[in-house]
Amino acid sequence: MSLVANPRELTAVSADGSPIHVEVYGPEGAPAVVLAHGWTCSIAFWAEQIRALSTEHRVIAYDQRGHGRTPGVGRPGHSTRALADDLEAVLAAALAPGEKAVLAGHSMGGMTLMAAAGRPGFREHAAAALLCSTGPGRLTAESLVVPLRPGGLRTRLTRGILGARAPLGPVTPVSRKILKYATMGPGTAPERVDTCARIVHACPRAARVAWSHVLAELDLDAGVRELSLPVAVLVGTADRMTPPVHARELARALPRCVGLVELAGMGHMTPVEAPEAVTAQIRQLAVTYLGVKEDA
Repeated sequence: MSLVANPRELTAVSADGSPIHVEVYGPEGAPAVVLAHGWTCSIAFWAEQIRALSTEHRVIAYDQRGHGRTPGVGRPGHSTRALADDLEAVLAAALAPGEKAVLAGHSMGGMTLMAAAGRPGFREHAAAALLCSTGPGRLTAESLVVPLRPGGLRTRLTRGILGARAPLGPVTPVSRKILKYATMGPGTAPERVDTCARIVHACPRAARVAWSHVLAELDLDAGVRELSLPVAVLVGTADRMTPPVHARELARALPRCVGLVELAGMGHMTPVEAPEAVTAQIRQLAVTYLGVKEDA
């Protein structure tokens, strides 16, 4: 899954001075969509959505700090505040003053939207949002990666696995099987597993470990309540990382939930596992809240 050729590249500067790598695809002046990827991923994770949407939309995607082409930072630079700062910087750099966009966040990208919900820059630019395979907290307690009954042991083991400092190393048949079990549905096509494995294994160890500690302590319930714009929620029924319990709780807690979609048999990596379904949700939000024509 290669990206559309020749994006326009920008560098957004976050509140602490960190540079954030941004890529813009599609026609200048077209209705805007902003994509925020998840933990251990990169812009490349959104390749199918960029390809499908950039014919009629201006698609803005960025690498979270320490991922892809955005440089890493020291441990103090990893926090939900930093996630929100970086998103605000991207919106300011890529959108005109007052310009509205549909924002889509997968996993940690969805948490980014929750963290930024009360920010002036977010409210200035966000018309609607998609929370994709994500949750606001209790991530290690609710995770199903470790096949044990809920409780303290499972939570501790999950925390240890997700925060492991060991390098992932090259992609191998064994590492693909582990990744598929933990993050993808049982019926996921081998080529899509390969795509995710290449992206995840490319994430620097320091960023992976630092962000795992942030996610383990996550508490964004207040941010969910501040998401007063229209929000759709999407999850795979076989998601072990952020199981459907999170999506259902989000749907109940959001002030303006406009839909909950549960994709049968899909795991955590829904933009890669079910690209058409994720793209369709983003496109529908653009039709409804940006005035994009139905045949776009």
